[in-house]
This record gives sequence, C-alpha cells and structure tokens, in this order.
Amino acid sequence: MRDLPAGARHPVAALMPRLLPVRRSPAPPTRAPLLAHAPAVIPPGETMPAAAAEPLAPAWGWKTPGAGRAGHVVVAPEYQATTVQAVGLFPFVAGSGSPIAGVPVGRHMLWGETVCLDPLAWLRAGLVTNPGMFILGQPGVGKSALTHRLITGMVATGVRALILGDTKPDYVRHIDALGGQIIRVGRGMDRINPLDAGPLGQALTRMDPADAAALRWEVRGRRLALLLALIRLVRGGRILNIEEVILGRAIDLLDERLKVPPTVPDVLRVLDEGPDQLRAAARAGDLASYAERVAGLVASLALLCEGSLAGVFDGPTSRPIDLDAPAVSVDISRVGAAGDTLLAAALLCTWAYGHGAVDGAAALADVGLAPRRHFVAVMDELWRALRGAPGLVEHADTLTRLNRARGMASLMVTHSLADLDALVTEEDRAKARGFIDRAAITVLAGLPPRELTRVQEITPLTDAEGEMVTSWSAPDSWQSSHLHPGRGKYMIKTGGRLGIPVQMTLTPDEVTLYDSDQAIRRDLR
Repeated sequence: MRDLPAGARHPVAALMPRLLPVRRSPAPPTRAPLLAHAPAVIPPGETMPAAAAEPLAPAWGWKTPGAGRAGHVVVAPEYQATTVQAVGLFPFVAGSGSPIAGVPVGRHMLWGETVCLDPLAWLRAGLVTNPGMFILGQPGVGKSALTHRLITGMVATGVRALILGDTKPDYVRHIDALGGQIIRVGRGMDRINPLDAGPLGQALTRMDPADAAALRWEVRGRRLALLLALIRLVRGGRILNIEEVILGRAIDLLDERLKVPPTVPDVLRVLDEGPDQLRAAARAGDLASYAERVAGLVASLALLCEGSLAGVFDGPTSRPIDLDAPAVSVDISRVGAAGDTLLAAALLCTWAYGHGAVDGAAALADVGLAPRRHFVAVMDELWRALRGAPGLVEHADTLTRLNRARGMASLMVTHSLADLDALVTEEDRAKARGFIDRAAITVLAGLPPRELTRVQEITPLTDAEGEMVTSWSAPDSWQSSHLHPGRGKYMIKTGGRLGIPVQMTLTPDEVTLYDSDQAIRRDLR
C-alpha cells in the first residue's frame, strides 16, 4: 500500500462515517469460570474498585459452551410508506397461501407448497359460494386426469361420484377399481326409462302424505320436462303449448292407472287411444280434430320407440342407480357411435336420472329416513348434448341450478368456449355462458391465445397468468420423447383472487388407471 501525505485520510476511511455503527458485545473471558465473574457482595455505602470490575455478559449470554447462550432472532425493522413510494412492492409479488382443504392435487409451481382442491370442502371452508367447477383445456393436457384425481380423493372422504354419461369411456376402469357400479347404456344393453323417477319416486312410498304430495308434483314436473326435451331433440324444433298440455295430462292419466313408472310406449299408447281426458286437454270436440292435434306428438314419440333410438329409451330402467355404491359410471360409449342425436338423448336422460337420484337421497334425508349423502357429478363432453336442438340448454340449466341445496358438486369439462358458437340460438348461447358464470371454481389447462381472450371475458386473468396458461398450449419441440408442456399443469381461479398454478404428478397406479389414450397405444402395438 502506498504511503499517504501527512494529515490525509485513506479513501476507504473517508467512507466509514457513512456506515451505521456496529454494536459489539465485550469479549467473554477466555478461561475463567462463569462464577468467577459474579460480583462480590459489597457492603452498603461502598463501591467496587474500578480494577475489580468485570465485563458484563451480553443479554443473550456468552458465545461459549456452557455460558448460557440462548438462540434469538432479532426483530426486523418495520417501515411504512405509500404505494407511490413503495411502488415496486405493491401490488404484492406473491399471493396468499394455497388452500389446504380438499384433495391434494399437486404442488404450487412457484412456491412448491401442496395445493388442495375440492368444491364441497372449499364451500364448507367458506372459500367459495357454490360447489360448481368448470374445467377448460385442450385435448391431451390432462383435464380427465385432474377429474380422476378429484374423484379418487372425494370418494375416499365419503362423497359419492356420479359419472353422468361416460362417452369414450374414460372412467369405467377407475370406477370399477373403486368398487363402484357400472351401467352400460345401449341397444341390447342397459336401458334408461326417461319417465323413471328412480330414488326420487321410491321416496314417495316412505314419506308421510303431506310430504309425498309435494314431492309427487316434483316428480311430475321432471318427467314432463325430460319428455319434452327428448321430443325437441328428435323433432329438431320446439313444442307447441297445446302439445305440452296434452303430454302433461297423459302423464297424469298413466300415473293414476299404473302402479309402476310409465314408459314412453305407454304414453304413445294412451295418445293413440284418445280417452276423454286427453280430448278435453286438447280442446278437441271430435276424434278427427283430436287426431290432428296429437299427430306431431305421436310421430315424435314413435321415433323414440321405433326409430334410431329404439332399444334404449323405450322400456323400464334395467339397472337402477345404487345410492350405496361409492361411485357410479353410466357408460354411453356404445350410444355415441350411433350419432349425435342418440348421444344427446342419452346424455339428457342420464343427467336427469342422476340428478333425480340425488334429489331422492336428499328428500329421504330431509325426513330422517336415510343418512345425508354428498355427491360429485361429472358432466364431460358438455356441449355435445347442448347443441342437439333448441331449448336443451334450458333443461340442463334447470338441472344444475340447485346443486348447492342438494349437497352436490358438479364438474363440467369441455375443450373450448368456441363450442358455444355451435348452439342454435343466441338465447341458448347466453344460458350456456351462465354455466361458467355460476361455477365458483374455474380450472384452465393449456389454452391458445385466441381462446384465452374469450376466457378473459368470464374469468379475468393477470398478464402473468395469461402468459403462463398460453405457454402450456403448444410443444416447443418436434422430438417425440418430449412431453407436452401443459401436461398436468393447471391454473385454478376463484373469483377475483390471484390464480394458483399447480403441477400435478401421478403415481404409477394412477398413470395406468387414468390413462385415456390406452386404446390408441394398444392399437399401435
């Protein structure tokens, strides 16, 4: 180091006054025992000689073994400032902790903490206002895998899963592994009677007359609504008011005559008979005018019994839903091969029958005749049923509006909001958007930018959230060994809260059980 002129200060020394002073504790005695530093007893009025004074120990003890050192974290200083002064720290760079109520679905992609998800558990915890959940994402990014994980976890906690229309099927092996019930709908297989109230009708026989009377009107309304929806589907148009009146009276007449749930062939038969009650409902003075007014109904019901839908909805329900089963899957994959019309009809009947079963369980629980049960209903391939004919959205909307009162969560799964454009009328498109608006939880998998623009109209995203979801939408490599970048990645949004990006990792058993591409790989071997 070079010499400095006399009186000059070293440049480093010139900086020292700017640094905060550091308070140091006096060094502990090296070898003297701890008791040696204890002051002697001084008589009153006298003082200890300066030479005899020993250094006092610091507040938390000497940093030597056996000296009573205590661990201590110094309290950090607190600062207050306006958002203008602390603009880099507000809005906060990190959200609140992830919820721990529900099924563990993965780890937070930024903080690494466990993320749990369950519409019913979140509703009980006050995190959401309704148990509706909407899952949106491209094919192959893991929408079904997330649904499978939720089913497994919720069934383990006593919730009963209802797969209301498995179109591929993706859930049969899983539900079978859980010890659940499999119902296979199709020609020559299991049948669903659209007019069968299921457990809801069975509850009538176990209730007192007053409660049964109110429930009987509910059963009638459901039967009529589903029959009208099926007629709209096969007809491809709306039903006249007088036709609805005639159908309602026909259902009432059959309910009085029969001791079992009526079927579609029973309705067709009583329309052909034309009893006085139906002619009065049709406002027809003679048989000729009556036949003219019911001609459209007869043709539509005949299609359900004798046309392309024959053998599926034209008989009693062959395998009723078992409410004691941990899970139920209604496999309609055989129906889907026959075309969109039959598939839409199967989905509508399955949804109505499943929700009727839930309402029946709730009705029995309300009067103390059965334990309270909770359900989660999976409605996959949602838009394939809704675009079948005008007015079908209204029917599905009616079914899903009261899920909170039923103790029932609903998981709606679809690929794109662009499917809304395939709906026939603007009224249907507006009601279909209400499905997403009512869902308290929205889960976004990999989506392209154009799709994300439409999502922003319903579920606002920050710029960072939008960029993250978009980055999951397409692979960045042509290498066959590279996984899709969005596989198992989801953005969970609830209300105006910051989204929760989560990465889900499957166990080896789950990889086999949840695999929706197994049929493709098997065919390629």
